[in-house]
Amino acid sequence: MQHAEIELKFRVGDAREFHARALRAGFQIHTERTLERNTLFDTSERRLLSERQILRLREYNGRNLLTHKKPPADNDDTSFYKERVETETDVADPDALATVFVELGYGPVFRYEKFRTEFRDGQGELLLDETPIGIFAELEGTPDWIDRALERLNVSRELCFTDSYGRMFLDWKQRSASLAENMTFEEIESSRALV
Repeated sequence: MQHAEIELKFRVGDAREFHARALRAGFQIHTERTLERNTLFDTSERRLLSERQILRLREYNGRNLLTHKKPPADNDDTSFYKERVETETDVADPDALATVFVELGYGPVFRYEKFRTEFRDGQGELLLDETPIGIFAELEGTPDWIDRALERLNVSRELCFTDSYGRMFLDWKQRSASLAENMTFEEIESSRALV
C-alpha cells in the first residue's frame, strides 16, 4: 500500500505524564506500549541515503513490515512538516527477504529500537516513542490536523522538528561521544558502561 506520510516530531520529558496528557486531549490508545525493532538496508555507497530514501524491515506488534520511503516528486524542503511517499507491506519471512536484499547489494546499515505506544483520534495518529536516546512523540496526519493536535497537547511549534531517528542518533552520538553504531537498547547501554 502506498500513501503520503506527513509528520512532525517533538521531544517528551516524561512518558507517563505525556500518556495521560494524550488521553486528556481526546486520543484513544490504538496499540499499547510495544517493542519495535527496525533494520535499514542500503548499498555500501549509501545510495538510498544520498537519494533521501529508506528501505526498512520492521518487527512490531507481531508483524513484520517492509517499508520504502522517498520524498514526493514535488518535495518542499522548506516545509514545516516532513512529507514522504511511503509504500508498506507485510512480510511472511523477513530473514529470507533480508537475504534477497543482500544478494541484490543492499546490506543492513543501521538498526534502531523503541518502545512505541500508538494513539488515534479518528483523524490522525500520535506515536509515543521511548528510545535509547530519549523520549519523543510523532504526529502523523494532515498539516491542519497536526497543528490542531499540537494545540490540544499544549506543544509549541518551536519545539517541533522533522529529523529521522537515524539523523537524531548521529547527532546524539556526536554530542555524547558514544561508540555505539546502532540505536538499540543493548548497544547504547553497553557503550555507556564503557565511558
